[in-house]
Amino acid sequence: MAARKTTAKSNTSKDDLLAYYRDMLLIRRFEEKAGQLYGMGLIGGFCHLYIGQEAVVVGLEAAAEEGDKRITSYRDHGHMLACG
Repeated sequence: MAARKTTAKSNTSKDDLLAYYRDMLLIRRFEEKAGQLYGMGLIGGFCHLYIGQEAVVVGLEAAAEEGDKRITSYRDHGHMLACG
């Protein structure tokens, strides 16, 4: 089945989209560094990286409203960064 083209316009501004991209990039770079430090033995315990899931938390935060609660799992570095 062929995908339908949509003519709907996004109500997200260019500035918002750039902010989302920057947030995703911050999370990715943080995770890459954490993985590097873990590999060097400078981070003890377990280090479950969030690489590849950056858009999940950035989208969650974009849709969240004041007072919303968040529950994370063991992969939660990205959540902390996205929350500020």
